[in-house]
Amino acid sequence: MTLPIVPAAAAVEAAANDNGIFGFGYTVSTTNLVSNVGVVAADTANVTVTARSNPGACEYGGDKGIFGYGAGLTAVTNLVSNAGVVATDTTGVGTARERLAACEYGGDKGIFGYGTTGSYVSMSNLVSNAGVVATDVTGVGTARRDVAACEYGDDKGIFGYGTTGSNVSMTNLVTNVGVVGSDVTGVGTARWQPGACGYGYDKGIFAYGSTGSSVSMSNLVSNVGVVGTDVTGVGSARENIAACEYGGDKGIFGYGWIPSVQTSLTNLVSNVGVVATDTTGVGTARYSPAACSFN
Repeated sequence: MTLPIVPAAAAVEAAANDNGIFGFGYTVSTTNLVSNVGVVAADTANVTVTARSNPGACEYGGDKGIFGYGAGLTAVTNLVSNAGVVATDTTGVGTARERLAACEYGGDKGIFGYGTTGSYVSMSNLVSNAGVVATDVTGVGTARRDVAACEYGDDKGIFGYGTTGSNVSMTNLVTNVGVVGSDVTGVGTARWQPGACGYGYDKGIFAYGSTGSSVSMSNLVSNVGVVGTDVTGVGSARENIAACEYGGDKGIFGYGWIPSVQTSLTNLVSNVGVVATDTTGVGTARYSPAACSFN
């Protein structure tokens, strides 16, 4: 008897987080939660944590987040629960630095990378699925600061853009076990201080930043980590911005610096990577915050 051929099961997309959080920024420890439909909430005061600008932030554990490092050259971290509650300071591990970036990898872990100690660096620090930050891993790729990072391909990550003293557009891919790859020749306009987040379950986007003047263009990242050419910018050009995922498959850019003005504007990203026009800001206007998703 001939047995029937059973088709292979369709691939199941990895679960993604519904909510996001913007946190910290110039002189504040304030956070603002993002709902699963992209609505930013009023300020939450976090009086027991260290206020600082230029930290990094990423998801870990599937449904939680972590803010780490930042201005004042600190290595302090703050865990975010799956209800969006920010914990008190955890004594830092690894080299104290600021102007770094962070992203998820491996589905439930995170990585901080790059930044400045006063000198540009490329070391990274892995975050376990329980939110424990590991000691420094020797840096790979060009040392630089003011980079951005996001996840792609369900379980991998990418660091991109920044400055070495000159604006750059190179990227460095992160494998699903947290290994940072060597420089990939940059695509798109070289700039620093952009933001980046995931969208569409397995893709990413870099947007905004500064070339010396604030810009609003974006660059999409495919599900295999290939960065696309510049997409004409939407919304107010600005720098020192943050971004995170929300609603499982969408993203949001928020806050930042429009020359001489701190802002709280946000721009939603659809599940096909289209950036929307400005949404009137909510919460304290500020620059150099960080953001991640949770829940």
